[in-house]
Amino acid sequence: MTEFQPLNIAVLTVSDTRTEDTDNSGRTLVEALTGAGHTLAHKSIVKDDIYQIRAACSQWIANNDVNAILITGGTGFAGRDSTPEAIAPLLDKEITGFGELFRQVSYQDIGTSTIQSRALGGLANYTAIFCLPGSTNACKTGWQLIAEQLDARHKPCNFVALLMEKPTRPQP
Repeated sequence: MTEFQPLNIAVLTVSDTRTEDTDNSGRTLVEALTGAGHTLAHKSIVKDDIYQIRAACSQWIANNDVNAILITGGTGFAGRDSTPEAIAPLLDKEITGFGELFRQVSYQDIGTSTIQSRALGGLANYTAIFCLPGSTNACKTGWQLIAEQLDARHKPCNFVALLMEKPTRPQP
């Protein structure tokens, strides 16, 4: 039987208003990933700005010790929501099924409002990236979908072996 392999996961909250004290969605993701046995590699809050989002994620993508990034916020249609635009150019491959499945599962909770979710998943430099809406419930729903794909015991397939292929090179 395959054993559980803890991953190093970074959490990024995208918000113009949240602080560490009010970041319930980020806290929910941290609790979920650590509760599953993974390690919190980094946690940050950045403004909903394409370049701040890219800067934070680019550092983690380049970091050999980060296997996955969970982003909450900035996936809607409000004027400053720009997470998908920030992340999409960084991806080597999109995990198309993630956004599709997220919206399908969300439909059970929020009905047709789910079409306003631009949840996104992808891979960049052997790092899995999942962009979730900023609500706590959306983060809980997203983690239900992500958790099995970040667990080496999940069959018939998961992302763990691929994420563990990240080349080892000296960090700056």
